Amino acid sequence: MTSRPELVLFDIGGVLGSNGWDREQRAAAIDRFHLDADDFQYRHEETVGALEAGQISLDEYLDVTVFCNRRDFRREEFKSFMFAQSILWRDSIAIARELAESRTVRLATLNNEGAELNERRIHAFGLREIFPTFFSSCWLRARKPTHEVYARVLGMTQSDPARTLFIDDRVQNLNPAAALGVRTILFKSATQLRAELRAQGL
Repeated sequence: MTSRPELVLFDIGGVLGSNGWDREQRAAAIDRFHLDADDFQYRHEETVGALEAGQISLDEYLDVTVFCNRRDFRREEFKSFMFAQSILWRDSIAIARELAESRTVRLATLNNEGAELNERRIHAFGLREIFPTFFSSCWLRARKPTHEVYARVLGMTQSDPARTLFIDDRVQNLNPAAALGVRTILFKSATQLRAELRAQGL
């Protein structure tokens, strides 16, 4: 590369920590609360887009997916279980913290998530100490991998795509960014990420 990035965007779930409410977490909830897996998955697919785009609240999502029937557990019990599935990855967060402390690049997150879970994870992972800006689908009102998300982030940051680096664990989220000229890293491990950042001059 002729010049190092000036803006680095980190996905949260799958890069800085576990996914918040992906297949593994939902499977654990189905098992713990004895939900009908097929019915829950159908209802989830009907509503997750609206949840992550900030069009409905977590309670509205749960009204459709879980509390559409009478349950022998409380809503707060289910929500607490959801929040508890988030696990921070210390090695990845250490890399982001080192970048922040170097003051050589601007940092932000770029993730798909509903507002309540997103805010919980930002707090639980200590991300406010590292990132000054959070480009989350619930606040952007758009989700990866639509081109609209990346165009909005580039516009709001006024960053040159060629000097913007996006780190994500899913190829389908990286390809639209790359099509706009953004540099990308497919996250596999903290060790691999550190090496690829060095290759970028960071």
